[in-house]
Amino acid sequence: MARSAILNVMVAAATKAGRALTRDFGEVENLQVSRKGPGDFVTAADHRAEKILREELQRARPGYSLLMEESGTIEGTDAQHRFIVDPLDGTTNFLHGIPIFGISIALERQGQIVAGVIYNPVMDELYTAEKGNGAFLNNRRLRVAGRATMTDCVIGTGIPHLGRGDHGRALMELRHVMGEVSGIRRAGAAAIDLAWVASGRLDGFWEHDLKSWDMAAGLLMIREAGGYVSDATGGEKIFETGSVVAGNEFIHHGLLDLLKKARKPA
Repeated sequence: MARSAILNVMVAAATKAGRALTRDFGEVENLQVSRKGPGDFVTAADHRAEKILREELQRARPGYSLLMEESGTIEGTDAQHRFIVDPLDGTTNFLHGIPIFGISIALERQGQIVAGVIYNPVMDELYTAEKGNGAFLNNRRLRVAGRATMTDCVIGTGIPHLGRGDHGRALMELRHVMGEVSGIRRAGAAAIDLAWVASGRLDGFWEHDLKSWDMAAGLLMIREAGGYVSDATGGEKIFETGSVVAGNEFIHHGLLDLLKKARKPA
């Protein structure tokens, strides 16, 4: 597969930060850990990875703005371009030695996501996508799963935890979805979940209360792999609402129907 110059920049940055995360993952018990809020951890590894990503991206494209999970907005001189970066999605997994986490980088051009990279360095799985050029895992072109019946599907989701999310809504949604599908999975890293939908490992996915850096790269990958994404009501306000529903045409529609039923009063 041929990559554009800017995608090569993003891949190089993710790869370099990934090497640092892999080293730190091997020493996870020795990491200095601080709490940002209940159940929401920031580690020394997180900050190191973000520093590497910022330096690499700014060196290659010094005028581009950045939106980074830990550093926030960094304004550049180029008003047309912005990198949206999560240096470590799946921090809690990382801290517990669970090898499901990743780096997510998206490029926004004039308000549209045009390139994305999600990299799990421990599994050495590099997901890439460019608008109009498809999505890939390493060098293999991706396609969303083709199952058309909910009963055959494995669906990913996020489950609220201490201090985060609407627990009642989550229980109601799980109640409606779990009885209609083959299985539900909660991997603990939304960027990886979305990449897994693009690759066909998961048939669908839904979650609430996400941030743009959790989703931006993954949404492009799913679309480039032939899938559908929307907010939880089927609209386009994914970043505004923080909710996402994804799958192929049939499963996306089926999930939306089940979530709609979950919102109705009993």
